[in-house]
Order: sequence, then structure tokens, then C-alpha cells
Amino acid sequence: MPLVLGIDSSTQSCKAVVVDAATGAVIRTGRAAHPSGTAVDPEAWWHALDAAITDAGSLGDVAAWSIGGQQHGMVALDASGRVIRDALLWNDTRSSGAAADLIDEFGASVLAARTGLVPVASFTITKLRWLRDHEPENAARVAAVALPHDWLTWRLRGFGPENPVLDELVTDRSDASGTGYWNPTTGDYDRELLVAALGHDVVLPRVLGHDEWVTDADGRRVGAGAGDNAAAALGLGAVPGDVVVSIGTSGTVCAISRTPIIDPSGTVAGFADASGNFLPLVATLNAARVVDVTAALLGVTHGEFSDLALHADPGAAGLTLLPYFEGERTPNLPDATASLSGMTLASTTRANLARAAVEGMLRGLGAGLDALRELGIPLERALLIGGGAQSEAVRRIAPDILGLTVEVPEPGEYVALGAARQAAQLVG
Repeated sequence: MPLVLGIDSSTQSCKAVVVDAATGAVIRTGRAAHPSGTAVDPEAWWHALDAAITDAGSLGDVAAWSIGGQQHGMVALDASGRVIRDALLWNDTRSSGAAADLIDEFGASVLAARTGLVPVASFTITKLRWLRDHEPENAARVAAVALPHDWLTWRLRGFGPENPVLDELVTDRSDASGTGYWNPTTGDYDRELLVAALGHDVVLPRVLGHDEWVTDADGRRVGAGAGDNAAAALGLGAVPGDVVVSIGTSGTVCAISRTPIIDPSGTVAGFADASGNFLPLVATLNAARVVDVTAALLGVTHGEFSDLALHADPGAAGLTLLPYFEGERTPNLPDATASLSGMTLASTTRANLARAAVEGMLRGLGAGLDALRELGIPLERALLIGGGAQSEAVRRIAPDILGLTVEVPEPGEYVALGAARQAAQLVG
């Protein structure tokens, strides 16, 4: 049976899985690290992609491939196909002022209706406005704008500075829907918003349908790819009624909807998914690291931390942790800080602090579920994934906080597996 390759190019690393297209069985895997930071030279991703594919045994026997990747990152290219400056990643908050400016100029409800989004610092449109305002010489050189998975797909197909065919850039609905200048209802780019952000029009990747493909230099079929959350939902087999709750570096809550979702408040981002449906999503900046920092403060391992949290009663005797350690994206409070309240002689114990950290993190995600419910999205089952889902305390406390039946799939590289599933569809 044919083999296919799925890639997850995330913030931290690049993972590759070679999968049997017929059975879904993982045959080989590979991995390579990415540099840290919120602004990264895309060449580092390219070298990591090559290393991960080599670690997974190369492309030699692969019939098709697809790349899932971190959303929103701005890869600005000049007319010769060269990267102009380090890519600003989703978690780079320097463009928060640009987001406010765009909202002032167009109005939140107008932007939500036109793109499914109300701008925050994460989205590509705000990074382009920041570039225009703070690096005008670089902005003037931009001939094309790609997202991380778009650019990697382009390079792996055989394009780049040595073969700079900008019109061969392609993307998918899910990643395009996170730019802030694409309309998930019509499937068209909103060029007026693009020009308002950057100052001039440029080449944008052609948006492929979830079942369309292009080819690489060796004739292999190449899938449209997907943003990381959409790829993970595809890898999990999520369907309408499911909500995927991911507890990693960031926290995400995303559901599958058959219809577009518009939230003028901006709490819910109206993304598209990787299967032809839509992926309304709420994101938080503070997720698994809330547990990490509290466990470090208590001087315990993650297993010991979990035991402590489960020895405390629900509600932690009134001790409450508001876990905005790195600002917050939802609600949009980029300069917020964490706070601990309800401290009394009775409540201030190690066990209660551990419990308050878990409950505080889960309540942030639970607020996302409430926002989805308010938009009429049916939620029946939560699929809990990510590193934070491996904590026994998180798994046991989550149903009460989230108000749903919670299932925890076996740990896996679901973004890469979703990309591999997409590639498998291309070879039957």
C-alpha cells in the first residue's frame, strides 16, 4: 500500500510521520527542534523540516505529503523569493496596537462580517500593519506574503530564491482564515483590508480546497495542508458536536461547525477547518505553563503536583488563581498579569494552590466553551489533548469545570497525523 507523509511544523519543533495510506498505521517518525522566540528566521524551519524528513527515512517511498503548521506567522517575501525579515509568530504581541488601529478604522462588526475575525495581535493582518508602520522600507519590498506552512510547502515543492515563482504559493482554507484578510464565507481574499494593512497589494497564496492538490518536483501529490488546530481536528476525526480542547503552550478550544460563525465581540474566531466545514475557535495564551510554573514554585514534579491538586477539595477553599502570566489573548489583555486571591490562613496550602492552578487554567478554557455555546454551537463531547492533558488532576477535574463528557485520546502527533490523513485522501 502507498505511504504518505504528514508534517507538523509547530512553534517548538518539526515532526514528521510516515503513514500507511490504507490503514493509518504509523511506519516511521522524525523530529527536529525549532529555535525559541516570537520572531524567527524561516530558514530555521526549512532546515528543521529537512532534518525531520531525513530522520523519518526520507521522501523516497512516499506517494503524497502535506504540511500542517503554526497559524498566523508573517513570512514576507521580496520579488526574488527571499525572506525580507524574521517571521513574526502568532505569539508575538508587538502588533497589539496595530490591531486596535484596524478596529478603529473599520469597526469590529464590519471586520467580523468580512473575515470572521476581530483583529488581535496574533493575526497576520496586524503584523503587516506593524511592518508598514515600524519598518516602512521592508514593507515597501514585500511582493508576497505567506504563512509558515505555505512557505514550507512552496520550498519543499522545489521553489525558493533559486526558483522564485511566487504564483506557485498555495495555502488552505483553515490557514487563510487566520490571516484577517480572507473571507471564509465567500472563499475570497479581501484585498481592501490587505492594502489597508500593508499599504499595497501583493501576491497571496492560492487557496486550495481540502481535497485539491498540487505536485512537487518529483510528481508527488501535495495536499493543501492546514493550520495546526484544523490539522489536529482532522487527525482526531472530530465531527460536529465535538469540541477539541488542547492544553499546550497555548490553550485552544475549537468546535466543528457546518456553517460559518461570526462573533462581532472577537471572542470566537470564525476559522475554516480542513474538511470543508468551519472551526470556530477560542485561544488562550496561558495553558500548560500555568501548571509548569506552579509546580516549579511548589518544588514538585508534575506527578507530585497532580497528587497535591487532587487532595484539595473543589474550589480550593476559595483560593483563586487568575492565570494571566503572559498577558492574555482571550480575553484580549496583552499586558495583563496573574493574580492570586482568596488567601486566608485556612486556604493558603500547597494542595489548594495546586488545585487553584488547575482550576484557573481550566476555567479559562471553560470560558471559551461558554462563548461557543452562546453562538448556538452544539457541544456534546470534549476531546482533551496536548501535554497538559496527561496530568491526572487535569483529566479528573476537567469534566466538572468544562461541563461536558471528556475523552482523552491516546497521546499522538495529531497535527502531523491530520496532515497525513489529508495526503492519504489524495492517493485513494
